[in-house]
Amino acid sequence: MSSDDDPTVPIVCEECDTRTRVPLSTLAESVERHNDTRHDGETVARVDPALADQIADLVVEDMGLLDEE
Repeated sequence: MSSDDDPTVPIVCEECDTRTRVPLSTLAESVERHNDTRHDGETVARVDPALADQIADLVVEDMGLLDEE
């Protein structure tokens, strides 16, 4: 997969009042680096909460956790 094909993920840091998009392949490293350098390792920057909620909903649906028997 070329870097042009790598989807980007929105990252937010409310404390810095910043929003950016990073390639999915470097997501964990980018968030960790930001938190380490800007916030002494405290988990402040994270995946945009709206996207995280959408992903969680898809996982729940895909796993059938809300299916009634």
